[in-house]
Amino acid sequence: MGRRHDLSTRLASLGEIGDIMTAMKNLAFMETRKLASFLSAQRLAVEAMENAIADFTSFYGRNPQAETREICLLIGSERSFCGDFNVKLARTREEVLPGIPVVAVGNRLANLAPDILIPGANVAEEVEPVLASLVDALEKMQGESGSALGITAIHHEEESVKSRRLLPLPDLPSPGFSHPPLIQLEPFLLYEKLSGHYLYVALHEVLYSSLMEENRHRIDHMENAISRLKERVERLKKRFNMMRQEEIIEEIEVIMLSVDPPGIRR
Repeated sequence: MGRRHDLSTRLASLGEIGDIMTAMKNLAFMETRKLASFLSAQRLAVEAMENAIADFTSFYGRNPQAETREICLLIGSERSFCGDFNVKLARTREEVLPGIPVVAVGNRLANLAPDILIPGANVAEEVEPVLASLVDALEKMQGESGSALGITAIHHEEESVKSRRLLPLPDLPSPGFSHPPLIQLEPFLLYEKLSGHYLYVALHEVLYSSLMEENRHRIDHMENAISRLKERVERLKKRFNMMRQEEIIEEIEVIMLSVDPPGIRR
């Protein structure tokens, strides 16, 4: 009876765990639906910026390349239960940008001992304050070094890990316009402002893309965990039923042994 009671308690606990994991999976799914609209709008903004940059540089050229301090921007997760999400980032960083100072976003990357660690976003609404903290950290690094930053972001996007050059501005093909764009600032100054604006919108896209893939990883991770949990529950239920059957048989045997054989009186 004691062992069956322990199994019953265990089954109840696993049921509660299953409910929690299902809720986590559903929350992650709802977050991906919300992020889809955010990400779509942000990609349009990045595309518009790149078109403007291509138009400008095709006529006015690029500013002379100054000495840069290279930075690896690693976008990880703030929470766990997302499988090998952060492991893939660390592996790609070692392959692509070994030995370069790292600015990491997401406390789950703390084990990499980055030069700067910034708490990441749990939901889409937290991307803005994370971006503000990130920009402050980059400005501080630039001020300390006294030189421009060369920034390469390593992040998840569309089911893969990508390395993306954010600064200096990317080389883009000329749109082929016949006349230069009208500008109100000196080309050198405008190029600098375009760089800042592009970094801002590109970081938005990177953070949203990473959060989207983090939630997709979490959904897959939860689905696998829930599937394994169901298998374990089924095994425990079978064991529980077998133990119950054994107890019933024992009870029947006790009852039968307590019955006097025919023809015998006490």
